[in-house]
Amino acid sequence: MQNDLTTGSVFRNVVSFSLPYLLSYFLQTLYGMADLFIIGQFEGVASTTAVSIGSQVMHMLTVMLVGLAMGATVSIAQAVGGGDKKRTVSAIGNTVTLFMLLSLALTALLLALRGGIVSIMSIPEEAVQGTLAYLTVCFIGIPFITAYNIIASIFRGLGDSKSPMYFIAVACVVNIALDYYFMGTLHLGPAGAALGTTLSQAVSLLVSLAVILKRRLISVRRADFRPQRAMGKLLQIGVPVALQDGFIQVSFVIITIIANRRGLTDAAAVGIVEKIIGFLFLIPSSMLSTVSALGAQNIGAGKPERARLTLRYTAMIACSFGIAVVSLTLFIAEPLVGLFTPDAAVAAAGGQYLRGYIWDSFFAGVQFSFSGYFCACGKSGISFLHNSLSILLVRVPGAYLASKYFPQTLLPMGLANAAGSLFSILVCVIAYAILTRREKRAQEAS
Repeated sequence: MQNDLTTGSVFRNVVSFSLPYLLSYFLQTLYGMADLFIIGQFEGVASTTAVSIGSQVMHMLTVMLVGLAMGATVSIAQAVGGGDKKRTVSAIGNTVTLFMLLSLALTALLLALRGGIVSIMSIPEEAVQGTLAYLTVCFIGIPFITAYNIIASIFRGLGDSKSPMYFIAVACVVNIALDYYFMGTLHLGPAGAALGTTLSQAVSLLVSLAVILKRRLISVRRADFRPQRAMGKLLQIGVPVALQDGFIQVSFVIITIIANRRGLTDAAAVGIVEKIIGFLFLIPSSMLSTVSALGAQNIGAGKPERARLTLRYTAMIACSFGIAVVSLTLFIAEPLVGLFTPDAAVAAAGGQYLRGYIWDSFFAGVQFSFSGYFCACGKSGISFLHNSLSILLVRVPGAYLASKYFPQTLLPMGLANAAGSLFSILVCVIAYAILTRREKRAQEAS
């Protein structure tokens, strides 16, 4: 099923496409937060820290897969926008081939390196075994995570953002039920949290495959799975996005290591706030994906002006959301963190970190929208550039200096993240102006 997003009201297309995408992100974040919430009810700070750190490693891996899958979404969307069915099925087949081979390689590699990953993260000693158990189970489940993201990227490239929402809803319900069973009834601790996540992804995958087969939504021949030019296009767009997202997550891991060295309380506080921020970033993240898919279809159809209008609408929506979130969170920071831990010291430290970090929900919305537009144009290297500069020049150095010179509070460390996104916006505006000027010159020359 293909949805044509190159006609009609641009704003209406943005809303109709982004809402299911937003709900998908909401559900995916909800079951990630459920792990942290539920283990906090049955275990101590050490187990909470293990799950928060382990889930951050898995989040880094997942966003890199999603970033690579962005190449598939854009390639498929451009083919759909251009009305090229042959190129569409070729992109779909090559996406499946690439990701399945990648998932098997990643599973073997990460299982072999899991001990080293835990050792380099400076995890508090009390949480080491729990983190190792969590990662071992999750690494075994990488093929399920990869397969889900393949299917989601294909559907979104075809203009269908609703089906992935239904699939992740199934995973969310199953994950919460399994979390209570594994951690509450069986008391498996961090390993139980990971087992619930892995099995829920497997169930979601089975449901999505059943839907595809029953409805015969995608007609791909055996020849389409052989590596073709479509794979090169996918990699050209997806690799810079995957590297960018991986680089961002590495910066978060570095910040986590900095926090871990401050002790168990600050480590737990930063881990909880990262989960909260992930939830609050639902709107910015959905705007990025919306611009990528809608923009790519319109560019493929030869309508770049509609792609630019999509960027403007998503940036405005993200900014409005950011203003509302910042205004509210500044007043309820500690109680919000306290929902995930009964430890008053962790809640207080987390409140400090959240008050600084929350400003990023405004700035990130703008730079995410720009990143989506650059991906839609096939210029994902620009997104990699501005995020890399932000991390190297602002985000990580800022967090380190803040931790060194303000050892009694996490507030400056939170502000360092927001400052990084603000820097990215400046680079994005410059890059957008250059691209627009070049496009106008090309039109005038023709």
